[in-house]
Amino acid sequence: MNELEIILSDINPQEFFGNQNSNLELLKSYFPKLKIVARGNKIIAFGQKESLKEFKKRVEMIANKFTNDNYINVEEIDRVLTSNGDEYLKLNNNKESFILHGVNGKIIKAKTVNHLKLVNLLIKYDMVFAIGPAGTGKTYTGIAMAVKALKENKVKRIILTRPAVESGENLGFLPGDLKEKLDPYMQPLYDALRDMISPEKLKSYLENETIQIAPLAFMRGRTLDDAFVLLDEAQNTSHSQMKMFLTRMGQNAKFMITGDPGQIDLPRRATSGLKEALIILKKTPGIGIVLLDKNDVIRHRIVKKIIDAYKNIEHQN
Repeated sequence: MNELEIILSDINPQEFFGNQNSNLELLKSYFPKLKIVARGNKIIAFGQKESLKEFKKRVEMIANKFTNDNYINVEEIDRVLTSNGDEYLKLNNNKESFILHGVNGKIIKAKTVNHLKLVNLLIKYDMVFAIGPAGTGKTYTGIAMAVKALKENKVKRIILTRPAVESGENLGFLPGDLKEKLDPYMQPLYDALRDMISPEKLKSYLENETIQIAPLAFMRGRTLDDAFVLLDEAQNTSHSQMKMFLTRMGQNAKFMITGDPGQIDLPRRATSGLKEALIILKKTPGIGIVLLDKNDVIRHRIVKKIIDAYKNIEHQN
């Protein structure tokens, strides 16, 4: 049996191995054919040469990530272990993956190859569709690019919108005026903005309408110039809503449309404007389309398993 010893230089072993060795246990679960033990600042593994070679490569990737970001968690380790190793290394060594510094210096960047593709498409094209299941970072990456464009004075305002279609709930029965009814529905957009803009600045932007968050119906009749406009949850648009939105595009505008065709909350026989638009516009010059999948999930790692489980059920029906 072959033996491999890896020394964790300039890294706190306790932080690297995680609380109650949670990170180490996850690492072990991906290499069941290896015997892996931790001794001080060393990881010692026993097994076949090829498995040890791959193990060494992945541990070094995790260590490099830890050194660069000064932290590591099970979600990031899972991303390292399940990714195409060469693509992951290329992504994390690519300066293009950086988007901006958020609140308290938080580094916001493309976390997967498809995220980087989305970033590059938003630079290249004025209209981009980002399609994928829940948790794949579509909206978050889009809002990051919108804030970046605003900070660099490439646009004068950000407009974030969603079709006001309830997912199994009725907004009409909620208390308060229209804004109070809709704000909880728009909460994911506010959450992303709070990661990227200080509370005082964000409040100012919202008050002077540099940043606008509104339901899709409020876009009708407008011409959106000098703006980064993001339509979220676009799978819940109708034919007329999608056509209306796409034709709001004015001069010096950047339009991004995100959606998950697997989570449509429209009435059963209604056609999703997003699905229709993708068919109609797929060969139109100047429009970018990126398809994200479970490998782009940036939420808890179990979300990947949930996506797979539902996909298997849907294929059986």
